[in-house]
Amino acid sequence: MEIQNPSPLVRLNKFVARSKVGKHFKIVERGTTFTTEFRAGTATFLTMAYILAVNASILSDSGATCSVSDCIPLCSDPTLSVSNCTASGLRVIQPDVSCKFEPVNPGYTACLGRIRKDLIVATVASSLVGCLIMGTFANLPLALAPGMGTNAYFAYTVVGFHGSGNIPYQSALAAVFIEGLIFLLISAIGLRAKLAKLVPKPVRISSSAGIGLFLAFIGLQGNQGLGLVGYNSATLVTLGGCPQSSRAALAPVITSANGTVSLLAGGTVSGEIFCLDHKMQNPTLWLGIVGFVIIAYCLVKNIKGAMIYGIIFVTAISWFRNTSVTAFPNTAAGNSSYDYFKKVVDVHKIEETAGALSFKGIGTGLFWEALVTFLYVDILDTTGTLYSMARFAGFTDANGDFEGQYFAFMSDASAIVVGSLLGTSPVTAFIESSTGIREGGRTGLTALTAGFYFFLSFFFTPLLASIPPWAVGPPLILVGVLMMKAVVEIDWDDMRQAIPAFVTLLLMPLTYSIAYGLIGGIGTYIVLQIPDWLQGLMIKFGLIKGPNCTDDTSNGTNVINNEIMESGSVKKAVEVI
Repeated sequence: MEIQNPSPLVRLNKFVARSKVGKHFKIVERGTTFTTEFRAGTATFLTMAYILAVNASILSDSGATCSVSDCIPLCSDPTLSVSNCTASGLRVIQPDVSCKFEPVNPGYTACLGRIRKDLIVATVASSLVGCLIMGTFANLPLALAPGMGTNAYFAYTVVGFHGSGNIPYQSALAAVFIEGLIFLLISAIGLRAKLAKLVPKPVRISSSAGIGLFLAFIGLQGNQGLGLVGYNSATLVTLGGCPQSSRAALAPVITSANGTVSLLAGGTVSGEIFCLDHKMQNPTLWLGIVGFVIIAYCLVKNIKGAMIYGIIFVTAISWFRNTSVTAFPNTAAGNSSYDYFKKVVDVHKIEETAGALSFKGIGTGLFWEALVTFLYVDILDTTGTLYSMARFAGFTDANGDFEGQYFAFMSDASAIVVGSLLGTSPVTAFIESSTGIREGGRTGLTALTAGFYFFLSFFFTPLLASIPPWAVGPPLILVGVLMMKAVVEIDWDDMRQAIPAFVTLLLMPLTYSIAYGLIGGIGTYIVLQIPDWLQGLMIKFGLIKGPNCTDDTSNGTNVINNEIMESGSVKKAVEVI
C-alpha cells in the first residue's frame, strides 16, 4: 500500500534507489536505503576517527624525518638562553644523537610537532583513497585506514623510537611502497583470493569472533578505550581505571653482574600504563561506562544510530574544560591540544613526510626482512579482516567468496602504495567497519560516506582528532559482542575443528595481532591433520589397508568399504592428497 504524503526522507530514499546511483550500488537488491547507508558510514567513521590522532602519534614516535640537525644548541644552565650563556662564561652544549631522547631537545620536539600534523593529513589522504575505491568499485560497506599493529611495528620495531631501530624512516617507507606494489600485483592476478582460501574453514569462521575479541580488548584499554584494563607485572593484565595522577610509566631494565640496574640498551619508556592505586576511580572511565550503557540500551531496543549517540554524548561532555572528564587537562599537552581544537578549521599542507621514501638501504637484509614482514602481515591481516567483515555482513557464499572481492583486494593494496608516498604505514580494511554494518550498511555508499568524512577531515582535523578514547571504547566493546555470533558455526564436537578455532580466538586479542591469531590457528590445524594425511598416503600407495578393507581374491586388489570411507576421517585425508 502506497504511503500518502511520504516524508522528505522517504521521497529522497525512493529517488536515490531509482536513480543510476541507486542501481549502481544495488540499493534495492541489498534491502537498504540511502539514509541507512549514510547513517552506517557516519557510525563507521566516528568509531574509527581515533586513527587520525593515534596513527599520527604512533608514527611520529619513530622520529620520521627529524634528525640531530633539527636539534638546537643549549646552554649548560637550562634557564639561560645561548646568547646569555656565553656572556655568563658558561658552556654551550652542541647537539649530538642524545638530543633525540629524554630530555628531548626543543628543536627536535618542534620538528615532531610538524611531523604529527603531516601524518594526520597522510592518514586522511590514504584512507580517503582506499574508501573511494572500496565504495565505488567493490560496492562494499568497508572503510580503510592505516592499520593498528602494523603502524606500531613500523614505528617501534623497524624504525625504532626516535630513529633508534634497524633502518631509517625513509627506507621503511620504501619497504612499504615495494610491499604495496607486490600486494597490488598478487591482488590483480587473483592470487590473493586463492591464498586466502588456503586458510582452513574453522580458522576462517573463528577469525570473525577473534577480531571481535580483539576489538573489545582494544576498547577496554586506556590508550584507545575506557581504561578498565591495566598492566600487572605478575599477571600481565588486571583491573585498571585509575586517574592520571596514580599512573606510572614502565621501562625495560637489565641487571649487571655487580647488581647495578640500568635501562636496557635500545629500550623505550612506556606510556603511563601501570596503576599504583585508586583503581576504578578515574572519572573518564565512568563517563565511558555511561556511553556504553547508552549504546547497549539502544541496541537492546533496536534503535538505529546507537553507536553514534554514545560517541557524541561522551565526546560533547569531554570537550568542556576544567572538569574531571575533560579531554583538555590543564597541562602543557592539554593546553596544546585545546589550542589546536579551538582552530576548528585547519588546512595543513604536508611538508616533510610526502615523498620521503629512499631506496638506499634496498641491498640490506634488514630492509628485506621488514618488507617480507609487512607483506605477510598484510596478506593475513587485511585478507582475514575483509573475509570476516564480508561474512559479518552476510555477503559470503558457500565457497567463502563474496561479490566485489576483486576490487576489495585492489582497494587496500592501492591505498598502501599511496600511503607510503605520503609517509604513513600500510593501510588495511578496518575492523571498525563492523559498526557501520551493524547500523545497516550493505553497499559501497557506506564506504563513500566514511570517505566523505575523511575528506572533511582535511578541514576539521582539530575537532575529529579531539574525540577522546573513552568515547571510542564503548562501541568497540559492543561490536565485539555482535561479532561473537560466528562461534555457533564451529563444530565444537570435532576436536580437529575446535582446537584450531579456539587457538585463533585466543591469540588474536592476547598477542594483539590478527595475523598471529591466523598463523596460530593455521599451524595448529596443519599439525592436527598430519596423522590423517599420512594415513591417507599409506592407504593410497597400498602400504596399509583402510578401515574395513577386504581382500578381493579375484583381482588381487583391496576393496575399501565405501560407507565407512564416506563418514570417516581417512576419506578426508585421501581427498586432501
